[in-house]
Amino acid sequence: MFETKKKRRRRLIETPLRADWIAILERDVPYYRLLPTADRRELEGLVQAFLAEKHFEGCDGLQITDEIRLAIAAQACILLLHRKTDLYPLLQSILVYPRTFVAPRKERAPGGVVIEDFEELEGESWDTGALILSWDDVVESMADAADGYNVVFHEFAHQLDDESGIADGAPALAKRSDYADWSRVLGAEYDALVESVERHRPTVLDEYGAESPAEFFAVATETFFEMPARLKASHPELYAQLERFYRQDPASFGPDAAGR
Repeated sequence: MFETKKKRRRRLIETPLRADWIAILERDVPYYRLLPTADRRELEGLVQAFLAEKHFEGCDGLQITDEIRLAIAAQACILLLHRKTDLYPLLQSILVYPRTFVAPRKERAPGGVVIEDFEELEGESWDTGALILSWDDVVESMADAADGYNVVFHEFAHQLDDESGIADGAPALAKRSDYADWSRVLGAEYDALVESVERHRPTVLDEYGAESPAEFFAVATETFFEMPARLKASHPELYAQLERFYRQDPASFGPDAAGR
């Protein structure tokens, strides 16, 4: 009997994650250990469906293992907790390199001259069905859950941004009326970060977020999950917008929550 995608996904989500896979998450993904029990169970179901629907491919000789698949899937699905989601519908394949990889870049210089160059990257998200990650950098991201750096959170935030139809730092929000507050708050916060970077002022947000509104949203996502208490204290309106979007309050339990 033919099984619809919706029914198959529901069955996968309701299927308990294997005990040895849970052990990998507990060992390798510190953020998983911080989650409330109910969120862990929800995450395990999302991971089950994610692994069944997305294709992983090793590059430059890297062999894809359960450890690699689970570490990436779990962190990607943390962004989906409590949200109605189609599990990154634009994404089909995750390409994993053993370390930073080189990608071609084109820039248009004054006078219309196109300059071709190459750039070393830790990750890259495309709106054409693929996302690329450096495994070394994924491992580094997991080593410290409270440093504000997480390449998986960053690149999958770009995937969420793309779902709105254009990567502009405004993902698909729950209601049309939400966009006015989102634009006001994130626009002001982006401008403030650009000014802080220009004036060499320290900020809880990584300066890479000043590159563009799309990068600001990805950087803000990293900070929201990895340094939530600090973000809430220093940028309360930004935190509130991200809390509403992600339907989570990591400042109450996250890596830099009081008492940790």
